[in-house]
Amino acid sequence: MIHGINGLDVHILEAGHESPGRPLALLLHGFPDLAYGWRYLMPLLAEAGYHVAAPDQRGFGGTTGCVSDYDAPLAPFGLLNMTRDALALVSALGYRRTAMLVGHDPGSPVAAYCALARPDVFPSVVLMSAPFPGPPAFPFNTVDREAPSAQPNNENQKLAAALAALDPPRKHYQQYLSSRQANDDMWHPPQGLHTFLRAFFHVKSADWSGNKPHPLKGRTAADLAQMPTYYVMDLGKTMPETVAPFQPSAAEVQSCKWLTEPELGVYVEEYDRTGFQGALQAYRVFSDPDLNAELRLYSGRTIDVPSLFIGGKSDWGTYSAPGALDLMTTKAATRMAGIELIDGAGHWIQQEQPVRLSELLLAFAKEAGAAGHAPG
Repeated sequence: MIHGINGLDVHILEAGHESPGRPLALLLHGFPDLAYGWRYLMPLLAEAGYHVAAPDQRGFGGTTGCVSDYDAPLAPFGLLNMTRDALALVSALGYRRTAMLVGHDPGSPVAAYCALARPDVFPSVVLMSAPFPGPPAFPFNTVDREAPSAQPNNENQKLAAALAALDPPRKHYQQYLSSRQANDDMWHPPQGLHTFLRAFFHVKSADWSGNKPHPLKGRTAADLAQMPTYYVMDLGKTMPETVAPFQPSAAEVQSCKWLTEPELGVYVEEYDRTGFQGALQAYRVFSDPDLNAELRLYSGRTIDVPSLFIGGKSDWGTYSAPGALDLMTTKAATRMAGIELIDGAGHWIQQEQPVRLSELLLAFAKEAGAAGHAPG
């Protein structure tokens, strides 16, 4: 536990820290993951000479000090404050910069803003599963145009209505995860927390044969409805109800080497203790107008450090925000080394295919020339 990190006591896992002077690799997890999700990757990076640090992100696991009540202020979970969390952790560990920064799922936009805001501290970045389309922009060259409508941007409401009008009616998973009832639904599911989490991890992995992701043409209800129900849910169903039909068999559980029953037990124990609300705050942040307005500080800015995107070939996350992948490669990141989609991996890349992931990360770090500084 590291105390006093931007107002938090941060629980971290480390590898390779016994040897002083090693360059720092910082790993930022997503939802509903923990630092523990990097358990297979960390020793591989440590063996390659890194000091590897993976925190439980704000709102997750053993990290304490944040308020995670639904009605608590959302500002502490804003992307810029989460970026400050990462910056403060690097400093507390005694480093001036990272040699490797990796963000997965909701950890990906945090890593992206780290590289955008402080390229001196984060001189390269790897984004996993969630492409970064760039910061929201101010309207450009509007002085002589008519005043914009005073109506608030209701694109999300229009999309929600269009999804609800489909047959059968649907809703976007982020809309559900932002709702007041989502925490209790997932914390106390009828099938039990262990069974729910097993199905959730299974259905989003390469182990579920129904994952055949492909690019979507646009952010319309008809396009989004092509995604599995764990992304675009049946209206009225909870997440535990949504994943229940995809419960793996006893034989499938037995053959799952990347998430054994004792390993799943670590997640069950942590989420049984904490609930999900702290972890769910990130989804509410994405649709909060004030916190999105704050990001316009970086309007027009690009990620100008070497960057890499890694997805799983069986992961819908790469395409779940239509257009984001193209925006990232053509506009948001000016030194994108490439897009790597890993065979045999769904959403949980670092657990499903850690060896291949480590190979890509180490090759990219060498190419990027991101030599971390020793403590001091």
